[in-house]
Amino acid sequence: MAVLGAGQVQELVVERAASRGLVGNIYMGKVARVLPGMQSAFVEIGLERAAFLHVADLVEHRRQAQERAAGGGGPKPIERMLAEGQPLLVQVVKDPIGSKGARLSTQISLAGRMLVHLPQDGHIGVSQRIEDEAGRQQLRDRLKELLPAEEKGGFILRTLAEGASDEELRADIAYLRSLWRDIQSRSLGAAPPSLLYQDLSLAQRVLRDMTTDGVTVVRVDSRENFQKLAAFAEAYMPALRARLEHYTGERPLFDLYNVEPEIEKALSRRVELKSGGTLVIDQTEAMTTIDVNTGGFVGSRTFDDTIFKTNLEAAQAIARQLRLRNLGGIIVVDFIDMESAEHRAAVLEEFKRALARDRTRMTVSGFTALGLVEMTRKRTRESLAHVLCEPCPVCDGRGEVKTARTVCYEILRAVLREARAFPAKELRVLASQPVCDLFLEEESGALAMLTDFIGRPVSMQVETSYTQEQYDIVLM
Repeated sequence: MAVLGAGQVQELVVERAASRGLVGNIYMGKVARVLPGMQSAFVEIGLERAAFLHVADLVEHRRQAQERAAGGGGPKPIERMLAEGQPLLVQVVKDPIGSKGARLSTQISLAGRMLVHLPQDGHIGVSQRIEDEAGRQQLRDRLKELLPAEEKGGFILRTLAEGASDEELRADIAYLRSLWRDIQSRSLGAAPPSLLYQDLSLAQRVLRDMTTDGVTVVRVDSRENFQKLAAFAEAYMPALRARLEHYTGERPLFDLYNVEPEIEKALSRRVELKSGGTLVIDQTEAMTTIDVNTGGFVGSRTFDDTIFKTNLEAAQAIARQLRLRNLGGIIVVDFIDMESAEHRAAVLEEFKRALARDRTRMTVSGFTALGLVEMTRKRTRESLAHVLCEPCPVCDGRGEVKTARTVCYEILRAVLREARAFPAKELRVLASQPVCDLFLEEESGALAMLTDFIGRPVSMQVETSYTQEQYDIVLM
């Protein structure tokens, strides 16, 4: 799925049918281990790895914390609330990322188009994107009037609720309450671990969450998907049906809108800016670093002016790259150093303005003493690179391989070790073509000296399937 705005790809989401995202799924799990030292537990929900549940994500813990704030006793430790083998109703709040398992919560939330239902909570909240305090209170009052007094459960009003009619809100309330009743009835006879509810498919989530008033058309190139979405829209959001369009052109849809080249750019380490400057984006396990360089941009006035213009353009480009690549966690941006405090304030303001278009929650700090901008972006699923790519089998994800000469010296040391350890008549080295060539040319003297030293012949054999770093020593 690609979101286009102002003639550019603004956001990309990839989901494979064989490995759909888990966020929003509800399971009847079983507590596998309770870890008092970490105040957390591992819960089996039927995945390869047990999922992680922290004490702060337990509904009971939150209630006890609220009681304590009101003057009651403190919350209990996790070992007094959970026991190994205990069945537990849980929801995935974060997909497995890298070596980490899924993150769970026992606070269930069910998303509709206008509302999010919190069946275990009586709270009525409003999306933080609705900033007008009077408007927020008005929405709360409207919803309270529509809710039946005898029914329990809380709601969060989403941004789309601002322009929704009472009938639309009532329909969303009825749908979400009915969904929760179905989940409860399924959970009664469910043997853990079992899946009770799976969130909507990517295409359906696009209609539910992303098709706002600013979206003019949703083009779908699959007839099957189009028919499913049309039925979904007619059932739950009839006003959107007119915006759905089945694309039947000969050119692939992603080619027509230049999406494929944007995917390639979003996977590269270096991003070219229009002015000639560049961004260098490095994604590590703990954080992402983004370096801004002037590159070939020489500007038209002063050096400070050149730096300022490059940083302003970079601020817009970085915000877009964060959305395209779905980068999350800690992000550190190294803008080009600016002497002027006014320029730094302007770049930071431009950066925050560009980030405001992002639907993902984030926090941005100002410039640090080292001139870096630190920020965090909520990470709920794998980045685009982790979805589409895998570590290189040659360099194992390092991005570099040892030189042929380095491998030659490793082989010389390995041959000496093997010769001292085993009484072989001959030692044969199996290695890649560049390494064997180097041994037969520039490093032939070193090989001859080693042969004399160990008193046994050493022969070379090229293995075309070996990478430059691979080699084996065969004792003959």
